[in-house]
Amino acid sequence: MATGSAEQATRRRTTARGEATRARIIAAAADLMYIRGVNAVTLDDIRTATGTSKSQLYQHFPEGKPDLVRAVVSLRGEEALVREGQRLARLNSLSGLRRWRDAVVQGATVHGTVHGCALGNLAVELSGQDDQTRTSLAEHFSAWEGLLAAGFDRMRDNGTLPATVDPEALAVGLMAALQGGYLLAQTAHDVTPMATSLDMALAHIESLARKPASHGTA
Repeated sequence: MATGSAEQATRRRTTARGEATRARIIAAAADLMYIRGVNAVTLDDIRTATGTSKSQLYQHFPEGKPDLVRAVVSLRGEEALVREGQRLARLNSLSGLRRWRDAVVQGATVHGTVHGCALGNLAVELSGQDDQTRTSLAEHFSAWEGLLAAGFDRMRDNGTLPATVDPEALAVGLMAALQGGYLLAQTAHDVTPMATSLDMALAHIESLARKPASHGTA
């Protein structure tokens, strides 16, 4: 192998290792911050959990914890969008909306423990601390609402919902019911408040329907 090719291969391996280390730090920080809360987790906690040195951590996150928190927000936001994108990609019926509701409520309980929304928890704790982080959170929630609005738009197009409905407004209202439900369920250690909140929001949407909930395949 030529000297130049060998150097390029070495750089690629170094870059790949660095990216893997960075991803590992972010994932560990996200888990710790979800369990303990952002403000309770220190960089030393993260270094211990990942087996990384102080120099390694600052190599990837020059500003320290603020940089790392922003990376955690991006990770949680992308995870939420991937998950909800899969759930909502074909949404075009009231029955599909009910199935989404069931999946969300079921997903809030893991091994008998009620979990809050990872992105919502970050929003509660961080929105007043850093404007860059708040903006990132707002953008991810807006994208999530966009997935819901697209489903409502399809339901309007196929006649399930009347032409007069505002898909974006319905998406905002349903997101508020979802996030409020997450918070109440997490506090009560019971998904019942979350289910009730979503059911009331869906009942309003169903009241707007002009046709039975038999349209579409989702």
